[in-house]
Amino acid sequence: MDSALQLIIDQVRAASAAGTALRIRGGGSKDFYGEPPAGELLETAPLVGITSYEPTELVVTVRAGTPLAELEAVLAERGQCLPFEPPHFGPDTTVGGMVAAGLSGPARASVGSVRDYVLGLTMINGRGELLTFGGQVMKNVAGYDVSRLMAGAMGTLGLITEVSLKVLPVAPAEATLKFQMNQAQALAQLNRWGGLPLPLNASCWVEDAGLPTLYLRLRGAVAAVDAACKTMGGERQHNAAVAPDWTLCRDQQLPWFLARGERDLWRLSLPQTAPVLELPEPPLVEWHGGLRWVRAAPDDGARLREITAHAGGHATLFIADSARQIRAESRFDALKPPLDRIHRQLKKEFDPAGIFNRGRLYLDF
Repeated sequence: MDSALQLIIDQVRAASAAGTALRIRGGGSKDFYGEPPAGELLETAPLVGITSYEPTELVVTVRAGTPLAELEAVLAERGQCLPFEPPHFGPDTTVGGMVAAGLSGPARASVGSVRDYVLGLTMINGRGELLTFGGQVMKNVAGYDVSRLMAGAMGTLGLITEVSLKVLPVAPAEATLKFQMNQAQALAQLNRWGGLPLPLNASCWVEDAGLPTLYLRLRGAVAAVDAACKTMGGERQHNAAVAPDWTLCRDQQLPWFLARGERDLWRLSLPQTAPVLELPEPPLVEWHGGLRWVRAAPDDGARLREITAHAGGHATLFIADSARQIRAESRFDALKPPLDRIHRQLKKEFDPAGIFNRGRLYLDF
């Protein structure tokens, strides 16, 4: 065991013995996400490096503090990628933070989420024990798949030290089509396309310069992409011109997001078949209708959650107006009693003293 890892284990064990809270931090790029956790800083920055990469096996094992950009650069050299397009939010985003946050980019509805690509990981639990779960191959498991359970747990169950990920080859062909259509038309068309054998990869509907516009990205075999472009219509865009826009969409940096002003940014996760919702203003729609971003005033939160729940989804206060602090309610939707009980039992099992990221997911968790 190297000295950097041993120092972190010692810090966790000391905190556990004293009941001292620890707030886990990688590159700090997602400090805005969730409630600010309490406690002494526990940094993953010393845990860096790609420990194993087998391009022919499509698997890579990386230490948690490794910059995400560094990993993606190594994969790109071999014509491979993380197909779920994890957002960066800055140059210091780490692989551990990517898994802990569980956020995926524009391609998520077509290729799956970060959780689907986690094969195994090593973590430190609240007792200071170093535990390994999963492996480097896809297989069925009985009970909880702990390695995937850590994806999206926001560090509340333990500290990820190393993770094995499935990677995929970069698609041979890509094209973006542009359509002028309103939100209802876009949702209906996306649902129709979803039932056809088309190489759909990502979509973004937004009022662009005042015009309701759907951008649709195709990825796959050259013949499949070319055939889809001929039959689907729309205006084919130059890949080099639109690639930066897809990156900005991934990181919520498109002009639509930057025009938020003093409003909150809400993230609504919905069934793709959900209709147009009565929102404060037209949203930006991704994931073929399954993800809808909403800019809203601070007092719109309860209404947004009601609307989203009625449509079969859930709402997250993704970025709060920086001029205020949200403490009266969680930024995440409250769990229903059975799920809440399971979450709390898992927390007690992995972190019995409750030292990791107190309050990051829920105010009392």
